[in-house]
Amino acid sequence: MIKTISRWVNVNKSLLIFISLMLVFRSAVADWNDVPTGSMQPTIVEGDRILINKLAYDLKLPFSQRTLIKLSDPKRNDIVIFQSTAADKRLVKRVIGLPGDTVAMVNNQLLINQQAARYQLVSQHQNFVLSEERIAGNSHLIRTQVQPGAASPSRLANFSAITIPTDFYLMMGDNRDNSADSRVIGLVPRDEIIGRSNRVAFSLNYQQYFMPRSERFLKAI
Repeated sequence: MIKTISRWVNVNKSLLIFISLMLVFRSAVADWNDVPTGSMQPTIVEGDRILINKLAYDLKLPFSQRTLIKLSDPKRNDIVIFQSTAADKRLVKRVIGLPGDTVAMVNNQLLINQQAARYQLVSQHQNFVLSEERIAGNSHLIRTQVQPGAASPSRLANFSAITIPTDFYLMMGDNRDNSADSRVIGLVPRDEIIGRSNRVAFSLNYQQYFMPRSERFLKAI
């Protein structure tokens, strides 16, 4: 039995090395992440597989969350992937608050360090509106039940001012009224962050028998 295994290993040595290197690459360099919910709509939709740059912030020991070298820190508006202890699962959210920031929300309008984010209505639908949210010179779309600033029925539309401590981040989903983010799970520790995403790898439509969405292949987010 041992001789058979040894012979098999020798015959397939190149394949085993390739598989090992691929596993290390996916663990420490780059990977993709399935997005099964709509908490990041409209930026990311259910069925997207987003690319993860695991070297965006840290060089980590493969197959662990142990940081070997810190390369940079998350920036506001980054879309990050983190392994949430509070939620007991991997999540994808947007960085809204950085360490040292004071952040509040009133009727889905953000105030960061007493500066109000700016909003512009993009489109209005039967059950939701899409708005452009501009923070610190960057903009992205958000989805809410009513236009930001209007009295909202959502329990997630308001929170009192909080000052973010060192090595913690305030994360939010772009689907503001339907996202279990820092308003639910609390602030996210720096060491839970896995990497950053800025592109969809490919996408499958769950409502259409998992047919590929060709228009979302390699789409920037």
